[in-house]
Amino acid sequence: MTIETNPARFKPYTRQSITQAPQWSLLGPELQEAVQVVSHVLPFRTNAYVLDQLIDWGNIPDDPIYRLVFPHRDMLRREEYAQLRDLVLFKKDDAASARLVHAIRMRMNPHPAGQMTHNVPRVNDTPLRGLQHKYKETVLFFPSAGQTCHAYCTFCFRWPQFVGMEGMKFDARESGELVEYLKLHPEVTDVLITGGDPLVMNTRSLAGYIEPLLAPELAHIQNIRIGTKSVAYWPQRFVSDADADDLLRLFERVVKAGKNLAVMGHYSHAVELRGALAQQAVKRIVSTGATLRMQGPLIRHINEDPKSWAELWTTGVRLGAIPYYMFVERDTGPSDYFALPLARAHEIFQAAYQMVSGLSRTVRGPSMSAFPGKVVIDGIVTINGEKLFALQFLQARNPDWVRKPFFAEFDPTATWLDHLVPAFGKKKFFFEGEEGGGFDDAPPPSKQRVIPLALAGRTEVQPCDSTIDAE
Repeated sequence: MTIETNPARFKPYTRQSITQAPQWSLLGPELQEAVQVVSHVLPFRTNAYVLDQLIDWGNIPDDPIYRLVFPHRDMLRREEYAQLRDLVLFKKDDAASARLVHAIRMRMNPHPAGQMTHNVPRVNDTPLRGLQHKYKETVLFFPSAGQTCHAYCTFCFRWPQFVGMEGMKFDARESGELVEYLKLHPEVTDVLITGGDPLVMNTRSLAGYIEPLLAPELAHIQNIRIGTKSVAYWPQRFVSDADADDLLRLFERVVKAGKNLAVMGHYSHAVELRGALAQQAVKRIVSTGATLRMQGPLIRHINEDPKSWAELWTTGVRLGAIPYYMFVERDTGPSDYFALPLARAHEIFQAAYQMVSGLSRTVRGPSMSAFPGKVVIDGIVTINGEKLFALQFLQARNPDWVRKPFFAEFDPTATWLDHLVPAFGKKKFFFEGEEGGGFDDAPPPSKQRVIPLALAGRTEVQPCDSTIDAE
């Protein structure tokens, strides 16, 4: 593959326009129907680069990138699909289909891990729109101009933002409140600009959010991160877009100001980094002094092959990127379709890890971004004849929990933290407030921040807990 000599202009395809794509005719009637039906529930958006360069159209529907961006009927329950198909394609009853779509979305756990309930910071008892503050060192910022992506992943845990669910959107109009909040919180060292994808914005708009963070009064902000899938779905953003060079100059200004600029590149499969254009994008990013960290979830149907992960990490390191995280698919959206048992996730991670050199072993995983924090599966062990999961927090709402090992009973079917049962006959995990918690140095129950795991699965919006928001 060669670099584009005549740069393509970005053009998205949605449910309304995908029929205009040349590849639409390659889909059989059942696959076309699935796109038209399921995309009423889950967001669908792709672009010509994904269609032309990343999908193997001779391997449909099993091609991993096809499954990554195109909806499938099995993402809905059988009876849901049948009802919605009838309403959308035959009865054409918009009101009834809207009611059914809402019911399906609400049972899909649209705000996992306390996004809407416990992560939103408050000032003078007023929630700050477009900000999340889950861990004390890091604030997430959601600029309103970055509320979409170059293409949508079918597994995305922020799918409610893209389908316009009421009360599920994070968007800040400008950076003023962020700056004022950061001035009040000198413990914050990192700002993660996320979305959607901030790099759907032009460089001028992005600079309007980033440059205020370089002010002298925010000297405690050491790291500015940008979460983006553009490295995989539209690498032209760094190479041939009209303001690609301006974007790189912005990166250089951030680095020159003494900050670390970390581009958090979301990669789901090795094919996303095989092309010359994708590789040139990586080289151009790191040439500015910014770092590129590679992360993505482990997803059934898409990237279960350890060799793909090993290739992705090895290629990234060769180009100057840093393997960062392999995540466990979150318990939201069509998670029944994508989720893998934790035991299988550990097996895949371990196999991939064994294939790479130490330079790629900066990667951590498999990690669950659950309600209490980021929990990594360290291994499967046998203690006193009992098979167990060995776990620990890599990050947590309560910093005292970080790097404390704990154990859960082995369950070959468990796919998420709240499916696990504490080992050794304990009734609760230590972070759920059980006395002793299995650690001699654990704080007494009266001093612990008790966070029941059950909260992670609730779908109703709860009042913000300011004591937890401060983390």
